[in-house]
Amino acid sequence: MMRSIRVPTKSVASVRNTTRSIQASRSTTLRNASRQSLNRTGGQSRSFSAQAGKDPLKARLQELIPKKSAEIAEVKKKWGDQTLGTCTVSQAYGGMRDVASMVWETSLLDAHEGIRFRGLSIPECQQQLPKAAGGSEPLPEGVLWLLLTGEVPTQEQVNTVTEMLKERAKGLDPFVLNLIKQLPTTMHPMTQFNIAINALQPASEFAKKYQEGIPKGKYWEYAYEDTLNLIARIPEVCAAIYRNIYKGGKTIPADPNLDWAANFAHMLGFDDPKFYECMRLYMFLHCDHEGGNVSAHTTHLVGSALSDPYLSYAAGMNGLAGPLHGLANQEVLRWTQEFRKKLGDRDVTNAEVEKAVWDTLNSGQVVPGFGHAVLRKTDPRYTAQREFALKHLPDYPLFKLVGQLFEVVPPVLTKHGKTKNPWPNVDAHSGVLLTYFGLTEQNYYTVLFGASRAIGVLSQLVWSRALGFPIERPKSVTTEWIKKRFETGKADE
Repeated sequence: MMRSIRVPTKSVASVRNTTRSIQASRSTTLRNASRQSLNRTGGQSRSFSAQAGKDPLKARLQELIPKKSAEIAEVKKKWGDQTLGTCTVSQAYGGMRDVASMVWETSLLDAHEGIRFRGLSIPECQQQLPKAAGGSEPLPEGVLWLLLTGEVPTQEQVNTVTEMLKERAKGLDPFVLNLIKQLPTTMHPMTQFNIAINALQPASEFAKKYQEGIPKGKYWEYAYEDTLNLIARIPEVCAAIYRNIYKGGKTIPADPNLDWAANFAHMLGFDDPKFYECMRLYMFLHCDHEGGNVSAHTTHLVGSALSDPYLSYAAGMNGLAGPLHGLANQEVLRWTQEFRKKLGDRDVTNAEVEKAVWDTLNSGQVVPGFGHAVLRKTDPRYTAQREFALKHLPDYPLFKLVGQLFEVVPPVLTKHGKTKNPWPNVDAHSGVLLTYFGLTEQNYYTVLFGASRAIGVLSQLVWSRALGFPIERPKSVTTEWIKKRFETGKADE
């Protein structure tokens, strides 16, 4: 027989007092860290919160959120008990592939058309979004406006976002840059990036205001502040990591005359206008890819616990660092370079390429950069990069080989019969562009991917807070539960 154990009232009170003390201590520590950060940087973060009326992007969101909330309330009222899809046993064991179970407003991946940002395809974005003066690629600032509002911005609106980001970038705490300088050059760039993101976290407006007890209806405002501040400061942080590891620690100041992506390139040490365009294209293409991929889903999951955008984004970047996600582009580049060496570092015929590809497959190896979990055609992001290369580097030997692989590999993979989608994806091309312009440090490529991905995952995080999305908590089961359910038709709930 079980005995009930009575806890003395004094002990309970003591525990409660201890808990309150811990919470108060954490709150004080956070406030002090935030004050120190603002004191060191002249208070830029606070000033932007106070000047929301001068922020047309935030003002537009204030107009859109009530409408979207009403729309979702109507959707739930009409179809709240309807089923989006099912989850088979194989899907439960297979990474939940194709299980429709979350809402991600900023983008949608179509198996035949590729990614759409707020309904616009890659070519439509390239056509409609504002460009830099004399440029032809979309400005990432315009993509940010599009993902947050669902609307194509004007040139003036994009220019305003550019200036806001420049001003917010001034709030970067020097402590973070000093910390990066102390990190060993042998530490992987993505590890350094994650350390830096967490070091930025004491400046979180969301964390501070949450501790102060703001109402839920205002969560999105401070998630927005964190999002804009974080996106603004990422280029300098990422550039400092690059310069620390590969260039002896000598950093390059920002150029106030450049846009977000061009300034990023400049601080890395690249001032070719063509590379500015390459960076604008890269940051645009990699910014979002609906919500089920590892980095996006992780950011969403951690954010659902009301972790602030810094902590949520840092978690997502740990996922991006995995070889099955963000490291794919450098693996493809290495494979392509090795493939060219096997061919004798020379121009070859398609027949020679085809034979070498068959040799690769017959040896039990794969051809990286082809195939996609969802897409069933050539990735439009690959096509956009190919068009850029045809314009700016048509005679580059590595690009010419990538073009031959584009012609040869899909028919070979189709005959091979083990690939659902034989067409190239975004990773088949991006490393070649970076290498051409001299950014050859392949371990750094995932940091660029991560900087771009901030635009998408953090835009959705703002909307998740605006729409009051709850903490994510799917149901899990055991293998024994599955066996019992289908062998006997019963299982414990």
